[in-house]
Amino acid sequence: MAEDITTPIGIGVHGARRLPSVDVDTFNIEIKDGDGFLGDRASKRAFQEIIDELRKPLKKSGDDPLGKKRVKDIRKSTFDELLVGDDVAAAALVHGAIEEFAREFAYVIQRFFKNKAWEDTECIVVGGGFRQSRVGELAIARTGLILKAEGLKVDLVPIQYHPDEAGLIGCLHLAPSWIFEGYDSILAVDIGGSNIRCGVVETGWKKSKDLSRASVWQVDLWKHTDDEPTREGAVKRLIKMLQDLIGAAEKEGFRLAPFIGISCPGVINEDGTIEKGAQNLPGNWESSKFNLPALLAEGIPTIGDHDTAVLMHNDGVAQGLSEVPFMQDFDHWGVLTIGTGLGNARFTNRKREARKEKNGKDPKGRTAKE
Repeated sequence: MAEDITTPIGIGVHGARRLPSVDVDTFNIEIKDGDGFLGDRASKRAFQEIIDELRKPLKKSGDDPLGKKRVKDIRKSTFDELLVGDDVAAAALVHGAIEEFAREFAYVIQRFFKNKAWEDTECIVVGGGFRQSRVGELAIARTGLILKAEGLKVDLVPIQYHPDEAGLIGCLHLAPSWIFEGYDSILAVDIGGSNIRCGVVETGWKKSKDLSRASVWQVDLWKHTDDEPTREGAVKRLIKMLQDLIGAAEKEGFRLAPFIGISCPGVINEDGTIEKGAQNLPGNWESSKFNLPALLAEGIPTIGDHDTAVLMHNDGVAQGLSEVPFMQDFDHWGVLTIGTGLGNARFTNRKREARKEKNGKDPKGRTAKE
């Protein structure tokens, strides 16, 4: 299980529990709820099902403001427009769905807090594609109010980076800090159930040593579900995408580190294999004989004059890691990503612990005994 992986700091192993800035207390935990998984109650599909349930009586009377469109074919931006449009019934429908989803999400978070690894969490960052909409922002805010009203003391905040970039930027925090002394960018890969996204990520190290000024310079996106490739075909395409980005970065004059960070669904084993959770990827990625990091290192053996190092971690972890610079007021914090499922990870800040040990006080002025 992910909770049992313990590793030292270094460029070393995949799915590591100890990273340069944080300890990953747990990730990708699956909590059963009745006949299914708890996370299914707070996913993109769950929101769509709530909308459809609210539409049923309206369809019978011919008053459905969404017409005959299937909810999965309606864009997030359309729901955002309905919130502020002149059609009061449509706005009320969306607001009703937000309220119901928020109550479900609050219940899910309360259940997470019954897990020992989550019980002292001070702040939760909410990411995933659902967050990148006004509807998502309102649902997150309403969930936070419900939790406070019910006595759960936790801050709930939307992820700061665009969800499409957060997983790439989070890969910076997989790398040891000495890499940033000699290089200004890395290659990052964000693998999803429908898309594979590769990017050149600028570290912003000279502007801010905590990586809070990091940004994505260039992205290559491939919607693999359109092509339905084999597993081997997907790896071949991924290598070509990375090679093209290397060429573009070199042409632009970037000092690209010989490092590739990978964000991938599932429980990531120390050796780079995937234990479970990769069922939506093309082919069998959970085979003990399939090792994506090794295949990428073989396909791109060097970047510049140095051997290529590759590190892979869970996609929820990677997306959460993008928030490390902004979570320094907390000791323990987590991330929940709302997409096809509910990604999750819980972190403890290591640099705060180091300051506490050195000074005998934490950044809020409390002594170790306090």
